[in-house]
Amino acid sequence: MFGWTGKILRINLSEKSVGVEDLNPKLAQDYIGARGLGAKIFADEVDPKVDSFSPDNKLIFATGPLTGTNAVSAGRYNVITKAPLTGTIAASNSGGYFGAELKYAGYDLIVFEGKADQPVYLFIKDELVELRSAAHVWGKTTFETDDILREETCPE
Repeated sequence: MFGWTGKILRINLSEKSVGVEDLNPKLAQDYIGARGLGAKIFADEVDPKVDSFSPDNKLIFATGPLTGTNAVSAGRYNVITKAPLTGTIAASNSGGYFGAELKYAGYDLIVFEGKADQPVYLFIKDELVELRSAAHVWGKTTFETDDILREETCPE
């Protein structure tokens, strides 16, 4: 599958589990792009009646086939979930390094499901994927949290 890593990273916060599954090539072809693919997976897996803040809702980070390439705007990724205001599928996109780095780590999408019983963050470095405690940064400012997590995860 040109443009795809072929892997979905699935994070179950309730079970504190991390899993990897294969991306269906037909889905990647039929719903090309981060928004289309993410919305299709969301629609297939989430009951339309679910409350936006329910652990049964999902949060999907999706890249497209050009993410991480030299194509114009290829650093973008989409975030798909159920919007609390409208009760419909919400999709937003962002730029920066995250989309490309996710692809370089070997994943096309991250699907978060469930609810953590304590604050956690997702650590990804190449093939290492871990849910780590974020209790020590709970209540800190964004700048403080950034400094602390950078020191923990990439001290060099």
